[in-house]
Amino acid sequence: MSGIPSIIENLFPLAVENNASDIHLKTGRPALLRISSQLVEAEMAPITAEQILAFVQATMPARFNERWVKENQVDYSFMAGVGGGTRFRVNAYLQRNEPALVMRLVKQTPPCFADLGLEGKSFMRAIESMEGMVVVCGATGSGKSSTLAAILREVNEHSPLHVVTLENPIEYVFKDNKCSFSQREVGIDVETFPSGLHAALRQDPDIVLVGEMRDRETFETALHAAETGHLVLSTLHAGTAQQAVQRLFEFYPPEQLPMAKRNIAGCLKAVIVQTLVPKIGGGVAPADEIFIIDATARRIIAEGQFEKISDLVNAGADVGSRSMNSDLNQLVRAGKVSRADALARSPNPKQLEMILSGINIAASGIIR
Repeated sequence: MSGIPSIIENLFPLAVENNASDIHLKTGRPALLRISSQLVEAEMAPITAEQILAFVQATMPARFNERWVKENQVDYSFMAGVGGGTRFRVNAYLQRNEPALVMRLVKQTPPCFADLGLEGKSFMRAIESMEGMVVVCGATGSGKSSTLAAILREVNEHSPLHVVTLENPIEYVFKDNKCSFSQREVGIDVETFPSGLHAALRQDPDIVLVGEMRDRETFETALHAAETGHLVLSTLHAGTAQQAVQRLFEFYPPEQLPMAKRNIAGCLKAVIVQTLVPKIGGGVAPADEIFIIDATARRIIAEGQFEKISDLVNAGADVGSRSMNSDLNQLVRAGKVSRADALARSPNPKQLEMILSGINIAASGIIR
């Protein structure tokens, strides 16, 4: 590609061939590839500041120049000519006053549940009402975007709906099948998430995907969309279903919490929390916590009894809920991941130890 230093351009096929998820470039050291969740140093000369800056200038959309200069960081995506075209999501930034960047490889074809090692029925159950809000949570790189893409791919194969996505940047590109997709990139197609959400409500959507709820205005607009009969899918950084629900209330000042509890309890349909665990023999396996919001869960959220959410998840198999530890236990018993790696990813390792030892964890104090 014109303007891209060859030392960086040569990394693209290397990353694809090794099934890397990310490429890290940092001034003064060789590139790092994230392969099976581990950072591996490439055999190459150290990258210079000039090479990183040349790459950014060659690939960044011109309209982002002012943001890069003013904020010293920028997000965008670009297409490299590898194997017919590979899309990368780029975050360029300064660290210790020197340029650095991370490129996430994004597969052009949205994955199906089988590609991700997920059992699709439980995820589709979370959206079966086709209204309200479903939030997918986890750390950066935990597969949130891929899981949402798999959900939308399944919808696209069966339901004639209008799907509007608001992303920064667009990751997976959807081709219309049963659905009609309108994919809008924040900063290019629309200025901000809130303005895109307001516009989406005038575009006759059935489903709205919001890449991330970063502020109160975005969340409140998304909540309004959910209240008016649309299905809203979004992401949040949280390690458990309880943390995720509590984080939603951090958008509000104390005096507005009573109303917020009622509104969120009425609109929230499901919380999915995901992590990736190293597989025995290489690769990663997803582990998920799924919290389906039924009548009991709505009452507990409306009353602010967040400490009971963990018990609800543990006791909710009949409505489709399951805990992260339950999923990790299944992965260990299936021989897919090691006991040590499962414990390292568990939000409650002591409880998981008990489950792995055959001790049943019963929920207490929950009346459905």
